[in-house]
Amino acid sequence: MRKLSLVMLGAALGASTVMIGTQTRIFAAGPANAAISETYRSLNLFGDVFEKIRSDYVEKPNEQKLIEAAVSGMLTSLDPHSSYMDSKSFRDMQVQTRGEFGGLGIEVTQEDGLVKVVTPIDDTPAARAGIMSGDIISAIDGESVQGMTLNQAVDKMRGQVNTTVKLTILRGSARDSQEVAITRAVIQIRSVRFRQEGDDIGYIRITQFNEQTYDGVKNAISRFTADMPGDKLRGYVLDLRNNPGGLLDQSIAVSNAFLTSGEIVSTRGRNADETQRYNARPGDLSKGKPVIVLINGGSASASEIVAGALQDHKRATIVGTRSFGKGSVQTIIPLGQNNGALRLTTARYYTPSGRSIQAKGIDPDIQILQDVPDELKGKDDSKGEASLRGHLKNGEEEKSGSQAYVPPDPKNDKQLRAALEMLRGTYTKAQASEPAKAGEKVPN
Repeated sequence: MRKLSLVMLGAALGASTVMIGTQTRIFAAGPANAAISETYRSLNLFGDVFEKIRSDYVEKPNEQKLIEAAVSGMLTSLDPHSSYMDSKSFRDMQVQTRGEFGGLGIEVTQEDGLVKVVTPIDDTPAARAGIMSGDIISAIDGESVQGMTLNQAVDKMRGQVNTTVKLTILRGSARDSQEVAITRAVIQIRSVRFRQEGDDIGYIRITQFNEQTYDGVKNAISRFTADMPGDKLRGYVLDLRNNPGGLLDQSIAVSNAFLTSGEIVSTRGRNADETQRYNARPGDLSKGKPVIVLINGGSASASEIVAGALQDHKRATIVGTRSFGKGSVQTIIPLGQNNGALRLTTARYYTPSGRSIQAKGIDPDIQILQDVPDELKGKDDSKGEASLRGHLKNGEEEKSGSQAYVPPDPKNDKQLRAALEMLRGTYTKAQASEPAKAGEKVPN
């Protein structure tokens, strides 16, 4: 059996192809096989209920939808990231992973039966309409999302280009309600944006990890080294704030762009023989230049893989606030015959030092809080993976999320300003939001 795994958060990231083999087994008598037999006998309950609905429900039901709802319910009972995708949702996911899809430009997850915004995607209708990380979507075109699966809610937000959808948004601890009308557009995800900061620093922002991400980072580094040759280039700022994740292989490739050797990440499933380790190959594209990685409460999954790898190898200084804490791998398993696919949590991932990020996140080497406008105070935090109902547990040291606000004007971005000052050697610890930690490191 061949699996292609991907790390993702929310409704709309990633695609993969998995070939499922079939095996015929003959079971001998014994306690374990008796339990298996009992389990399959219990499935008769499903058949009995299904037949009762078919024959006695007040109206003739859609039998296919009944089965899909049963499958979806079984998967969503496992954890927040396992789900069933019908054939349309599966096709949509494959399109998005390639970097283009139709909709609003919003990454979402499900929380307490409602839809929660992980982050709006830069330069999309949702971002321009003022949708914020942490917003709760309670209704779509006047229809409550209670009772909808996450995929159903996402499907309602998508539609033809230039049509309008109305979202009911709950914001902040008081759950202030407001309605926002957003016009749908073709969402072309440019996952990597970059610019020079002054004439000596390369700034690279990754909004999510799709199939174009590594090529985008490689192109950015090539441009910087050409425009700032030799010692003129002091280093790089890698901005992963509010990046919800994406493809595992792309997070590994991006990490490898700043490493020459060593483990990047390991994934561990239920059985020991399912452990996989991913190691860096020689060829640090950045040529050892200092790196600052920016993270916050909206940085999840693939973002945490990159931050954790560079932190453990002491290749970068991590600045910002604690990350989201999504430390699980989802495998996409096509069901064939146009039956869609399963998104199934199959493993946890670990940083090179063996840390599990699940429900804990990555703690920055230097914590710096942003100055939040008065109207957004109390509304700017992400509660993180540990707050999601049914999340995979990780001992007694789980940690909630953290601040996820990024000022729209870079001049007001304290985390970015600190990163630039660190690379230029003008940063002082007094600028941090909390006293410096033991072993705190600053590049030189």
